[in-house]
Formats: sequence, C-alpha cells, structure tokens
Amino acid sequence: MKLQKTHILPILLILQITIVKALAQFPEFIEEWYSKGLYPKIAFLSRNLLGWIPFSVGDLIYFILIVSILRWILKNRKGFMKNWKINGLTILSWLSILYFTFHFLWGMNYYRVPLNEKLNIEKEYSVEKLEAFTLKMITKTNALHLLITQNDTLAVEIPYSDTEIFDLALNGYQKLPENLKEFQYKNKSIKGSLLSYPLSYMGFGGYLNPFTNEAQVNILKPKFNSPMTTCHEMAHQTGIGSESECNFIGFIAAIKNEDIYFQYSAYNFITRYCLGNLERIEEGKSKLFFEKINKGVVKNFEENEAFWESYHSPIDTFFEYFYDNFLKLNQQKDGLESYSKFVGLMIGYEELMINED
Repeated sequence: MKLQKTHILPILLILQITIVKALAQFPEFIEEWYSKGLYPKIAFLSRNLLGWIPFSVGDLIYFILIVSILRWILKNRKGFMKNWKINGLTILSWLSILYFTFHFLWGMNYYRVPLNEKLNIEKEYSVEKLEAFTLKMITKTNALHLLITQNDTLAVEIPYSDTEIFDLALNGYQKLPENLKEFQYKNKSIKGSLLSYPLSYMGFGGYLNPFTNEAQVNILKPKFNSPMTTCHEMAHQTGIGSESECNFIGFIAAIKNEDIYFQYSAYNFITRYCLGNLERIEEGKSKLFFEKINKGVVKNFEENEAFWESYHSPIDTFFEYFYDNFLKLNQQKDGLESYSKFVGLMIGYEELMINED
C-alpha cells in the first residue's frame, strides 16, 4: 500500500512515543544532553524573545488554539463519523506536531536524573521525623507571622502588586545553596495569567507554558500564596519537570529571599503540606499540631480553602483526574500526590545540610 502524505505525521507520532519512552530509560543521557545541554539554550531564547512582553503570549496562543479547535469541530460536525478516517488522521497529525514541540521545547525534562539521587538524599521518612519537622515548620511560620502582623490573630496581607512579586522572586534564586546552584534563574519571563478565571475553576494556582517558557501565575487566588507559587513555576523554567522537586526548589528559593513575605508564603505552604501528610498517615493526627498554629496563620489557611471551594465544580474534578494521569504518564508515579512528596525531600535535605556542617 502506497504511503500517503496524510499518514506521515500519525506514523511519526508512534515513532516519537517509542523514542521518548526509550530515552526515558537513560536519565543520565537526558540530564547531560538535554536538561543541561539543549534545553538551557531553548529557554534562553524563548525567555529573551517573550519575557519583556507585559502579557502572556502563551495564554493567547492557547486561546486561539481552543477557538480554532472548536471551529473545526463545528465545521466538521456533520458527517464526522462518516469521514472518520480523514478526521482521525487530522487529529493524529496535530497531536504528532504538539507531542514533538512539547518534548523538544521542555517536556524531556520529565526524564532527567531525579534530584534526590543527585543530592544523595532519602525521600522517605519516619513518622517521628515528620512530626519533628512539622513542629519546626510551625514554629518558623508562627515567628514570621508575628514579625509581619505584630498580632497572632491577624491574617497576613501582602502589600505588593503581582509585578512586584514577580520582580522580587529573582532574589531568592540568586541565593540558592551551592549544591543547588545549577537551578539559578536568569532572563525573567513571569506573567499573571490572562486565563486566571479558567485556571481557578480548573484548580490550578499557576502553570508553565512549555511552548513559550512563560511562567503563568493565577492572579485571583489569595495573594499570600503568590510568592511561593511564583517560585514554584520558576523552578519549572529552570528545567525541572517533577512537581515535588519544583515545590522543593521553589521553597528553598522563597526562604532564601530576603523579603519576609516570601519567607512566610513558603513556610505557610510547607506547614499545610506537613499537616496534610500527617492526616494521610492517620486521621486526626494533625490536630495536636494544628492547635499550636497562630490564629492569624489559620485565617490564611481558611482564606485559601474558601477561595478554592468557591470555584469547586465538576470542572476541577475532571482536571484533577486528567492532570493526575498526565503526571503518572510522565515519570511521576504518584500523580497529584507527588506535590506533597517535597516534604520528604526537605526532611532529607535538612539532614544533608546538618551533616555537611
């Protein structure tokens, strides 16, 4: 049978998937030749081309793409099944282009050497270690909260604009510890997302656009979260695919920032995750720890929960399911739970730094 032009891209999609899955078995190769080789050059070019533009180019591209898809569906809705072959080949051709572009511009970072292996630290921890670490995080969060509010019953309100937060976020990345220097951030490209309303309904605080290398931040969510969210998305821009590792690098960058609001955002963030991990171990296990938290910090917790609850719908349930499976297909076997795994990285990293001292 003669190979037709309409078959080429769908066949290439199968070939691409095979190659990517084969390369995934060689993380050292990906680390050296892509994450530390090709990707930094791509990121440098993308962020210099688009970083200066005050709005999100990536969001506009997504909007145009969604409108184009809807128009194509409407145009071909009559007789769609009758022309299933040509329509199927068209869809597969576009998927082939997107698959290649995604992995070439950023996606291969999913398959690099895991950070815990590079640092030689354990991700797993005992209940006792988690409890001790949680107490430390609560103590630090409470102290920062009091420094800001001077009153343990007041919630923290960040006095910065979104643009000021994006600018301040660079400071922490310039002060990363020596063993994390490879993740220093250059060539800022951080934007408030034009799609913040859809992101809220989808349950996302931000995202990295892999095609334009712009870090997108949901500007509707409570602002005390924004410094940590910004640092997390910047970590993706440095070439990290893993969500737990981005939480880890973002947390370190935020607490190394001289700005006290960044430090509070990070410690508030990790305290919530610590409490959540205690609850996963045993229901009610976090109660005694929760009682030690300043009332003002709790008000920030409640502000965060109220925001996401106000946007809760079947939409975010669907996207949670979709993104959970997307992560599992991309080397993150824990899916959405991988976000909380950064607590284990922090416990291991803290032990590493103590031993080195």
